[in-house]
Amino acid sequence: MLMQQTKKELGQHWLNDPETLMTICKLADIKPHDIIVEIGPGQGSLTELLLKYSGKVIAVELDSDLIATLLKRFKNHKNLELINQDIRHFDFSSLPSGYKTVANIPYYLSSFLIRLLSEAKNPPSLCVLLLQKEVAERLYAQPGQLSLIGVTAQVFWEVSQGPVVPANLFIPPPKVDSQIICLKRRVNPLLPSELTPEFFKIARISFNQKRKTLENSLSGGLRISKVNAREILTKAGIDPLLRPQALELKQWSKLTKTAIPFMPKK
Repeated sequence: MLMQQTKKELGQHWLNDPETLMTICKLADIKPHDIIVEIGPGQGSLTELLLKYSGKVIAVELDSDLIATLLKRFKNHKNLELINQDIRHFDFSSLPSGYKTVANIPYYLSSFLIRLLSEAKNPPSLCVLLLQKEVAERLYAQPGQLSLIGVTAQVFWEVSQGPVVPANLFIPPPKVDSQIICLKRRVNPLLPSELTPEFFKIARISFNQKRKTLENSLSGGLRISKVNAREILTKAGIDPLLRPQALELKQWSKLTKTAIPFMPKK
């Protein structure tokens, strides 16, 4: 296969290592009836395997030059749907429930896509993502080391680690290693879906200045007194002097529910 030149502005790095590509497919636990959404198929190395094992692949690619390449490569594959679109504007609600997402995510989009997939009204049942190793580590961090992206992932998904993928397996090699991450949608969500907007507001406020105590963060972010902020945290069973990275997952749900009466009305 002719190696197409990458576009730096789109964060393109081609992965053609057969072992890694097969590992991604195995972790996605692909069944013959599965519908797979592949984000950023690139030149189609992973797409080829996904087509082999699944019922249908919907490949969303921003680069129109790559769309042309993929159309030529897979012209005889009727179970492939190519969409030339920015994934940030893709309508996930148009998909049947239970679909899976597979992606070698451009580093600059990692945090946005984690939130996009988490917030989707019709989220995938399983995501297998190849991410910058540093981002991957934040997704499975434990209380004490949590960040906004880690809390977001773990509230909505069961997060498990796949293998590290060395930078030298990519063309061109990125400056850092990558890691495969599996996100399995929680059957019993830690947070009711109708509270998702409030959760993200509270989480963003809390992590906006993560060195501050939660009491100070909520007071400033919600524009309420420290007395009210302390009341929210106390009712939620949380020490007001804790910092956001220290909270357990279930505490985020309690904090969101308790803070709602103090949040500005729309």
